[in-house]
Amino acid sequence: MEQFKTSADVLFILLGAIMILAMHAGFAFLELGTVRRKNQVNALVKILCDFSVSTLAYFFIGYGIAYGVHFFSGAETLMARNGYDLVKFFFLLTFAAAIPAIVSGGIAERARFTPQLAATFLLVGFVYPFFEGIAWNQAFGIQSWLTATFGAEFHDFAGSVVVHAVGGWIGLAAVLMLGARRGRYHKDGGIAGVHPPSSIPFLALGAWILIVGWFGFNVMSAQTLEKVSGLVAMNSLMAMVGGTLVALVVGRNDPGFVHNGPLAGLVAVCAGSDLMHPLGALITGGIAGALFVVMFTITQNRWKVDDVLGVWPLHGLCGAWGGLAAGIFGAQALGGLGGVALMSQIIGTLLGVAIAFGGGLAVYGVLKKTVGIRLDAEEEFEGADLSIHKVSASAERDTLW
Repeated sequence: MEQFKTSADVLFILLGAIMILAMHAGFAFLELGTVRRKNQVNALVKILCDFSVSTLAYFFIGYGIAYGVHFFSGAETLMARNGYDLVKFFFLLTFAAAIPAIVSGGIAERARFTPQLAATFLLVGFVYPFFEGIAWNQAFGIQSWLTATFGAEFHDFAGSVVVHAVGGWIGLAAVLMLGARRGRYHKDGGIAGVHPPSSIPFLALGAWILIVGWFGFNVMSAQTLEKVSGLVAMNSLMAMVGGTLVALVVGRNDPGFVHNGPLAGLVAVCAGSDLMHPLGALITGGIAGALFVVMFTITQNRWKVDDVLGVWPLHGLCGAWGGLAAGIFGAQALGGLGGVALMSQIIGTLLGVAIAFGGGLAVYGVLKKTVGIRLDAEEEFEGADLSIHKVSASAERDTLW
């Protein structure tokens, strides 16, 4: 029976890893549908190459920083427990690789390709695992201090803060370092041009792929079959629905907001999905849906921050809200399971934001000073597809041969 249990755990977490791996297709199509046609190929290539670079960075450096584990021993050793530790790495890698996938949407249409791959390596190899180790592996004694001081450690079951807030705040740093797309704003601050999505169907397809994969992201965060919880699935569902419907209303039927609304709700529920009552998850998701619509609009129109896919409001702000929501709706007084402390959630969330934003500024700042991170004016006008990859997403005209 022990052998059967181990095998079942391997299959369980492997299926979770595969579902989250599929989410990267969602990231790709969400970006492809949002950017202009001349940048569609670049969106697809970036996500796949970022994932590959993330794998190397996490395998050789990041996983060791976060968990003190390496794989530089014989295959016979690695096969212990049916290779459970290997598929656990695969599972956690898919989380780590979400960081550059999130950032990619913010910096779309004007970022150079090779420097972004270098940024991916540094972020996944060093910045992300530094906070991951604090939150999920008791690094530096911070969780022990929070428990001793406030009665509970910082709780982030599936990564509202560890993955999404960190990715979103790194994305904000990258966007600020890059500056707005040319032609987006006037020098006096007015809006010069609106760049509408190139394909609402592809945008919607990306959103749906992410939504489906998210149930692996959240439910399989139990990491073993015996810890799986139907509450996590139900809370994910309710948060998704809440985010969708509130984004529909607040966004006034805009399809871009409607399809990002469920993602906002799912981002926010990750942290407390194992603790909340479904009604608490519904409220958490609804607030996240409104937060995304309002802050995306303010960011773009009032603050003139050209975050193409809205990765900072979607992941950065909704992820931070999720960290706080776990401390609010996870409490027994509001129908949750308890075992959380709001002050621990606040401190843990702020720490994650600070590490992400500081790390993002450092990585992109150094790359900007040394090799440059932005396409020149002609390349940006031509589009990243032709400038970087020498091909467009579709032929400009039909060929006869």
